[in-house]
Amino acid sequence: MTALIGKRLRVALVAGATVLVTVAGSVSPAYAAGSAPSPGAPGLGDRLYPLLGNGGYDVQNYDLSLTYKAKDPKQTVTGDVTLTAVATQGLSRFDLDFGGESVRAVSVNGHRAAFSRSGDELVVTPRRALRKGSTFRVTVSGFAATPIPANADSPVGFVSTADGTVLAGQPDTSHLLFPGNDHPRDKATYTITLTVPKGWTAVANGRHLRDRARGGYVSSSFRESQPMASELVQVVAGDFAVHTQPAVNGTPIRDVVPTRLAASLLPKIEAERSQLTWMESKVGRYPLENYGSLVIDANLGFALETQTLSLYDTGLFGLPAYILNPIMTHELAHQWFGDSVAPSAWSDVWQNEGHATWYELTYADETGTLEQYTGAADLDSYFKDVYTAGDRYRARYGPVAHPLKADSIWDVFNPNVYDGGALALYALRQKVGNATFQRIERAWVSKYRGRSASTADFAALASKVSGQNLRGFLNDWLYGTTTPAMPGHPDWTVTPATAASPAAAAKAQAAEDAVTARLRRLIPAGH
Repeated sequence: MTALIGKRLRVALVAGATVLVTVAGSVSPAYAAGSAPSPGAPGLGDRLYPLLGNGGYDVQNYDLSLTYKAKDPKQTVTGDVTLTAVATQGLSRFDLDFGGESVRAVSVNGHRAAFSRSGDELVVTPRRALRKGSTFRVTVSGFAATPIPANADSPVGFVSTADGTVLAGQPDTSHLLFPGNDHPRDKATYTITLTVPKGWTAVANGRHLRDRARGGYVSSSFRESQPMASELVQVVAGDFAVHTQPAVNGTPIRDVVPTRLAASLLPKIEAERSQLTWMESKVGRYPLENYGSLVIDANLGFALETQTLSLYDTGLFGLPAYILNPIMTHELAHQWFGDSVAPSAWSDVWQNEGHATWYELTYADETGTLEQYTGAADLDSYFKDVYTAGDRYRARYGPVAHPLKADSIWDVFNPNVYDGGALALYALRQKVGNATFQRIERAWVSKYRGRSASTADFAALASKVSGQNLRGFLNDWLYGTTTPAMPGHPDWTVTPATAASPAAAAKAQAAEDAVTARLRRLIPAGH
């Protein structure tokens, strides 16, 4: 972000949308001088998702409003959104990501703007070009989107359930509901207002601001004052119950479940309070303003760390506590690793999943359930099995920080990102010692709180904190096509990617199966 403008906006925006109008009233004039304006890029050039996000501007804040006209989870939802952004180049036109059904109108700085659709790109041409460094507002009015039923075989962002609708936008589907810059590199704050018929409940990320009743409808407003990636937006509407619990070390707790299932689900959610205390003991204070769990009665196929409100389906909540609780800890860990500190590119997603897996497994170990959960007696035994399968994972899925492709969501969220990422962290701990490793972890979530960061950033910070040059070491673990030697375990061996004989292949598959038994519960059962 442009530091001065971004700081001024963030301070002002804490007070909500009313103050935003005042700030936006001082929007810089349209392009006046300097180099000639040009179109913003239709994507940020992400290796895995080239057209995700857009070039030429940096979003500071979203003011998003959605309207649900009936008590029907399958209904088409309409909405308006205003983005406040800073132009990072002179802009003759720019794109927003949007894959919904229709748009009624677009304006830039209060003036009607021309727009067109090209695939999932909404191409906006303002009346006057925008000057580099200027702050501008773009409003998309009357957009429409329709949810599809939750389906574990085909994860899609905006989904319907028996009780209402939710959003599961990771990695690239939030823009199927609302227009925006749908890439974690461009985090922003949000004010979200959901208007639903009386008798329904609406919930979104962050702090509840107010409810306003009018004409048979209730408009509920929420404020996410911490920068958030678009893929982490959560909007819930339907027959849900909101349950608040006592704060944990100052963090308010609110949970959302189908009203008809509250009695059976809420007791299982209670474990999140002790899990939050446990995570804070590992990496420091919770970085966001509240936390809770959202459970839906559907076969979503995964859990998801939507910011401040982790999303689960009832299938997960039907599992024994020794399975459910580590998975809940995995999603909670994401609030630090993936939410507060977002990946700069989707190739960096190991930072999310490797860390969440590390704390998931460590929690199971420290609560005495690791063997039940994984079949391994201790963490060393578990990671020895992961290590054995390392070259096979790299050949099949790509290096830890370089997934081979993104043809499906499971190409990106693959076993080598989860367990391979956690194995790289295990190797780092072996290299620098536990005390230094813990300092690196705390420094990472502190330095990059509210920001997006890269794998190179992680290597640089680990080197600085440890006093060692760890760039080459981490580069081998994260980008190498073969698995490096494990510090402290010279006896550990890796099975070749292509076994030399049927017997060797069977032995290698057995080692891999020992690892993937757990991952089959987590992928696709959990992001």
